[in-house]
Amino acid sequence: MIKEDGYPYAFDPSACTGCGGRCCTGESGNIFVSPEEILALAAALEMAETEFRLTYLEKRGYKFSIKERIVGMSHDCIFFDRETNGCRVYTARPSQCRTFPFWEYYKTRVDELKRECPGIVDV
Repeated sequence: MIKEDGYPYAFDPSACTGCGGRCCTGESGNIFVSPEEILALAAALEMAETEFRLTYLEKRGYKFSIKERIVGMSHDCIFFDRETNGCRVYTARPSQCRTFPFWEYYKTRVDELKRECPGIVDV
């Protein structure tokens, strides 16, 4: 069980195995990446940074976001593998992914988070 100070819930990571990747699929959104994260992701995929940017990123204003792949009615992160129910770049995933479900947004929206993530537990 993972608990973070200031959050009214805990997270049970064992729920990920049967979840179907709801944090990586569903509604369209942005997964913003920093320049350092771009370098780490490119290295993890053994790609040149320029090639990585062209292949996997979209420019959103002055930021870069990881592309999505439409699967049926879902917008999947381009790195989510439905066959393994996991992330193809897990060890280099961006901080936005690493910190889920402990996002400031969810501090006051626990019911919304529970609908998305079966690993959320009241404390």
